[in-house]
Amino acid sequence: MYYDTHAHLNADNYQGNLQKIINEARDHKVKYLNVVGFNPKTNRLANQIALNNANIYATCGLHPSEVQNFTNKDLADLESYLKQDITVAVGECGLDYHWHKETKMIQFEFFEKQIKLAKKYQKPLIIHVRDAINDSYEILKETSSDGLLKGVMHCFSGSKEMAVKFLDLGLYLSLGGPVTFKNAIVPKEVAKIVPLDKLIIETDCPYLAPHPYRGKENKPSYLPIIATEIAKIKGISVEEVAYYTTENGKKLFKIL
Repeated sequence: MYYDTHAHLNADNYQGNLQKIINEARDHKVKYLNVVGFNPKTNRLANQIALNNANIYATCGLHPSEVQNFTNKDLADLESYLKQDITVAVGECGLDYHWHKETKMIQFEFFEKQIKLAKKYQKPLIIHVRDAINDSYEILKETSSDGLLKGVMHCFSGSKEMAVKFLDLGLYLSLGGPVTFKNAIVPKEVAKIVPLDKLIIETDCPYLAPHPYRGKENKPSYLPIIATEIAKIKGISVEEVAYYTTENGKKLFKIL
């Protein structure tokens, strides 16, 4: 069985065929799934989908690329979701300088506040990083000294050297569709060195579909393709990848 730890079933892409997408995932042995929120609308939809489907869980977060739109009310709403058992993580949240370098200080503020919420409710972070890996590391390093920091580097795209640094903070690394791309030298290097007990996998659907579906709409049923590529890179069976990544996901997100 598999655990898709990061899927956006709350995206507009799936509004007309959500049950079909879920059924396809089940048919491909994807037993567990996180619906990841990143703004008020997607947080609400993630909660609704999780409440209506067995073995599907919600996460709630405020994405760095939209921080200019968020208010303290949005943080309060986030906290209300975290009081529910069906909400298993804070995020996706983090830092993203690709589109909005001018909001850097506000991004810091919202990231740090979400780290505090994660610690308060003892739930892991789902951490988004784009063009901001060094600052992300420094913030996480500073906030890890109390031993309460838990989380995963979502769709990790950094170097193997940076991977080791995040692993040393006790964080998990998640790999997705890019590890299957033919020119994906760096993700393949990371897949090779990340310990099995610190690895989880994701689709990040509807984005980043794996080869041979690259450029098309992604979906959770493609998760075994990602696991198969990781198994090839690590020289182990796909069953081992499925087992360890599922158990790691259940441990991180406290799924019984």
